[in-house]
Amino acid sequence: MCKSLTGFFLCVMGNKVTKDVVETQEHFKSRWRSIWIMYLTMFLSSVGFSIVIMSVWPYLQEIDPTADASFLGWIIASYSIGQMVASPLFGLWSNYRPRREPLVISTAISVAANCLYAYVHVPHSHNKYYMLTARALVGFGAGNVAVVRSYIAGATSLTERTSAMANTSACQAVGFILGPVFQTCFTLIGEEGITWKLINLQLNMYTAPVLFGALLGVINIILIFVIFREHRVDDMGRQCKSVNFEGEGTEGEVAESGGLDQDAEGNIDHVAVVALNFLFFVVLFVFAVFETIATPLTMDMYSWTRKEAVFYNGIILSVVGIESVIVFMVVKMLAKKTGERAILHGGLLIVLVGFFILLPWGKKLPNIQWQEIKNNSIPRTTPTEMLMPFWSLQAMQPPSNHTAEPVGCPVTQSWCLNTPVIYLAQYISSDILIGLGYPVCNVMSYTLYSKILGPKPQGVYMGWLTASGSGARILGPVFVSQIYTHLGPRWAFSLICGVVVVSLLLLEIVYKRLIAFSVRYGRMQEENC
Repeated sequence: MCKSLTGFFLCVMGNKVTKDVVETQEHFKSRWRSIWIMYLTMFLSSVGFSIVIMSVWPYLQEIDPTADASFLGWIIASYSIGQMVASPLFGLWSNYRPRREPLVISTAISVAANCLYAYVHVPHSHNKYYMLTARALVGFGAGNVAVVRSYIAGATSLTERTSAMANTSACQAVGFILGPVFQTCFTLIGEEGITWKLINLQLNMYTAPVLFGALLGVINIILIFVIFREHRVDDMGRQCKSVNFEGEGTEGEVAESGGLDQDAEGNIDHVAVVALNFLFFVVLFVFAVFETIATPLTMDMYSWTRKEAVFYNGIILSVVGIESVIVFMVVKMLAKKTGERAILHGGLLIVLVGFFILLPWGKKLPNIQWQEIKNNSIPRTTPTEMLMPFWSLQAMQPPSNHTAEPVGCPVTQSWCLNTPVIYLAQYISSDILIGLGYPVCNVMSYTLYSKILGPKPQGVYMGWLTASGSGARILGPVFVSQIYTHLGPRWAFSLICGVVVVSLLLLEIVYKRLIAFSVRYGRMQEENC
């Protein structure tokens, strides 16, 4: 094609050329612009979950006093129930139809659900069930994560995969960071806020975040229509035909699909697939426990009010989120030297240490909330004071105001009377370790999973992986709300440590099977897989 020296330079300038890969610059740019739209979709999906996670409990208490901590677990889990149901469906849809269809429909569902959440205070009764419905629909819309992951897996070569998956998880982590940050900023509006009577809309610290999320969803839909295009390459990076192409002029640029059919020959290692689904379940399970318990735990242990718990936990989780993004960037380079399997093993060990540190030690008990006297005689402790030795603190008596919000560990939780307090230093140390281990486990699980599946369509498989993570987000909040409420943090965190130990043992058993599809069938050499 490039017979002259001048022609050679024109070819190099007009094409991205690597071993066995020839890709026009236009195709390369279009492919990566589309991948970046997928990054944005992943970001918005995580924002939709985290933007209210710190305020769900106080908002639930405000709109429906009949709701208890156990129902909080179902509220948090409803998001994941919706996602678990939707993920395989959207994944199957994306295997046979243009991915733009499930992406737009799912995002539109999330936008509508966020608007519903902003109005859950309006009904005169059963408000908690309206909130449950709204969060379930937001989760259903978030089932597009399976489409996002399958698209990125199919639009990247094996050498690009780890970096692309790390970027995807980093965008997800940024969403988890900015969600609580947005929530923290919106606390400045206050619980009263302002009311737009014409449409019966109350704009306050609880509703403003979801309306902002709805606005971001509308922007995402517009970008999907304007920028997103279908692309597919095999493990070697060769362009391939796909059923998802919409006649956008890309098929003429794509090589014949016979190469893909040949590379796709061979059976997927379903033992490895099931093992990674379980490991991913565990990773999401422990992180869901960590997210759900943050607000009730700090309100019980440190006598924080609802507003303080939302504000302080928002700050703490934002810092942890920044830590996670840094980890995502570092892990891409580290994986090239040590391999994904070793990093996954190390991440699980870090998570284990993080929850072990969170176990209650010592003899000091938390402040008790005596509901009948509104806790007016219970001293409260600020985050700064909790860092000081407890014997150096002076008890502070709040004013005798029977309208004051009760604070402390409720006497209805019998364990409050005999379980030692978890010091703030323990809580923050645990946050740091879990914030380090979780992103490592998350991105390595997804990367290994996509490599094991190989060049075959991954929509359904990614749907099942997302569903397993959603199942973890269902059981995690329900588990911790029940065990924590009735048995206390010692039992809850001890059981979590046991689950992580089991996952480490499973990883040891299947360690040698967690290799890329192309490596397994000898089409590529293993490079620290």
